[in-house]
Amino acid sequence: MRAETFDTKVRQALYAGRRWHPAEITFWFLAFAAFLLFPRNLLLLNEIAILALFALSLDLILGYVGIVSLGHAAFLGMGAYAAGLFAKHVGGDPLAGLAVGMGAAGLLGLVISPLVLRGTDLTRLMITLGVALILFELANSFGSLTGGADGLQGIVMTPVLGLFDFDIFGRTAYLYSLSVLFLLFLIARRVVHSPFGLSLRAIRDNPLRASASGVPNGRRLAAAYTLAAAYAGAAGALLAQTTQFVSLDVLDFHRSADLMLVLIIGGAGYLYGGLVGAIAFKLLQDAIATLTPQYWMFWIGLFLVLFVLGGREIIHGGVKVVARRLAALGKGRAR
Repeated sequence: MRAETFDTKVRQALYAGRRWHPAEITFWFLAFAAFLLFPRNLLLLNEIAILALFALSLDLILGYVGIVSLGHAAFLGMGAYAAGLFAKHVGGDPLAGLAVGMGAAGLLGLVISPLVLRGTDLTRLMITLGVALILFELANSFGSLTGGADGLQGIVMTPVLGLFDFDIFGRTAYLYSLSVLFLLFLIARRVVHSPFGLSLRAIRDNPLRASASGVPNGRRLAAAYTLAAAYAGAAGALLAQTTQFVSLDVLDFHRSADLMLVLIIGGAGYLYGGLVGAIAFKLLQDAIATLTPQYWMFWIGLFLVLFVLGGREIIHGGVKVVARRLAALGKGRAR
């Protein structure tokens, strides 16, 4: 009887998580409507979509597994270089290049996952950072293949689905990146609200109890890490395809550091945190860089310090106050 009750509660929890809420539908409607609402800012919107996908990849392992990474840019760079080299030497089909980028980054994640998953948080930080630094030096050393410090040039992309050409205004780039983000988000949403996703959260909360319950911790964590790496590779492939250029910057430490800041702003562990954080971070970066081109990094740093110290609680508290007032107003009208 207790087993049946437990199974029923699990099924109910999975069903509740899979249901789409009005706020989610509104979010994605506005994301696609932005193509018409902000036609002059499509290049910026494309950067936001790519950063959001990159943040989503880290959220899969940080928010749902508890793995901290300071070298997540390794997978972004692997995906970018793989897609760029594929376009330059094999073919410029965007979807094929996207698959190559995801596959290369996913394979890298699978290979290094045993090293990452065995250690403590500090060990994981050092390993992920070390992998990113190794890839950076390799990309810099093999200049004949990657372009070295000059970057990988000569990337020419064919139209998406043979119909939509990439232009300098970012029309195709934004819709292409946003569509990939939306499809991969649907997959991630399905994964985290599945028994597999529940097992990941069980491992995060209490690995010993999860292992005693029969959950294969190592294989589940390796699968999650590989999936997150593939998602980061997709973001790198989109970056290479929409800019038609790949530089060593994709492997730089600041990419991983910015990603952590994005999740700090948006929050980890509910998928939308990376998306909301990417929007806030890029808009803030663009606005401050426009106002103070020389000192924009100082003001962003100051904002982030203040936000971490108390800004999130203020925002969340304000949202709760507004929600309570709206609820009270609704009750008053009902009477």
